[in-house]
Amino acid sequence: MDWEDMPPRPSRRAVLGAGLVAGAGAVSVGGFLFAGNAVGPARLTARRVVDGLQSANGFVPGYRRNHAKGIAVAGRFDSSGDGAELSAASVFRAGSYRFDGRFSLAGGKPFTPDTAAARRGFGLRLALPEGEEWRLALLNIPVFTDASAQDFHDRTAAYAPDPGTGKPDPARVCDYVGAHPKTAAALRVIEQQPATASFATSTFHGLNAFECVDAHGRATPVRWRLEPETVDATAASGDDQLFASLARDIRRGPVRWKMIAVVGIRGVDPTDDPTVAWSADRRRIELGTVVVTDIATETAVNVRDVNFDPLVLPKGLAASDDPVLQARSAAYAESYRRRAGERAARQPLCAEDLA
Repeated sequence: MDWEDMPPRPSRRAVLGAGLVAGAGAVSVGGFLFAGNAVGPARLTARRVVDGLQSANGFVPGYRRNHAKGIAVAGRFDSSGDGAELSAASVFRAGSYRFDGRFSLAGGKPFTPDTAAARRGFGLRLALPEGEEWRLALLNIPVFTDASAQDFHDRTAAYAPDPGTGKPDPARVCDYVGAHPKTAAALRVIEQQPATASFATSTFHGLNAFECVDAHGRATPVRWRLEPETVDATAASGDDQLFASLARDIRRGPVRWKMIAVVGIRGVDPTDDPTVAWSADRRRIELGTVVVTDIATETAVNVRDVNFDPLVLPKGLAASDDPVLQARSAAYAESYRRRAGERAARQPLCAEDLA
């Protein structure tokens, strides 16, 4: 995924960190802790990570440093109650829980034309009982492409467009991938699952592992997955074709995804390396249905200032030992800090114009 940005939440932050996800893939921060905005002995800070994104991807003041192009949505999560066997979290009790969300495309330019190959993001902020929240940041790729924050930072530079061509230099990219076997392996997995034609038919992945904690304190590793119920999305054309298609689908009727918990086997399935896919035969529990009912222009009233920080978790869910989770959180916060102090020169993508 690409690293999005969000203002830090004052409570229920399990860890502090920094968050990334760039246009060509995603990142992890293996083996690093985040303190004083620093990452490891080389002091790879959230500032340096976001500087790298700005340099490689470009940016527009007042917008997110990655996944800048986006649209707000809203709806509900209809929980089946089946997740209660894994976790004591209130969200897994049978019932409906409201959410605000955001669909987005990777990159730092909010007005760039849509392309089918662009990484797609889906952020969710669920409102839960007793003032709790659950925030998710998902991508339409099955694994991350980087095994550490340093790898993410270096790959961002390697994939930066050449000023002369406007595209990444093939030789530089080849050299980078050749020197990073985990990235090469992750790219092969991603290539086996090409992007669909729309947001509504995309499968979204949480990528990082989490821990589900039951009422007795037993923890189970899981990864999240959203599987679309829509088979045929409406067609659209033009610079905003992916967003226009989404708007038409939502206006035609609610768009749904099944939320799945893929249950890992501790000691067998890695929880600290998001470049590695878990076995396809792992147990799956259907947690319920994500139902998107409304679409709107991003504003301060909905999700413009929301961080879809995956470390904002309710009781019963916890971060795994995947250090990329910590990294994403801090970089998101740094990106938000920058854009919050800027004036946007242009209005965001307008939902009313997506006809």
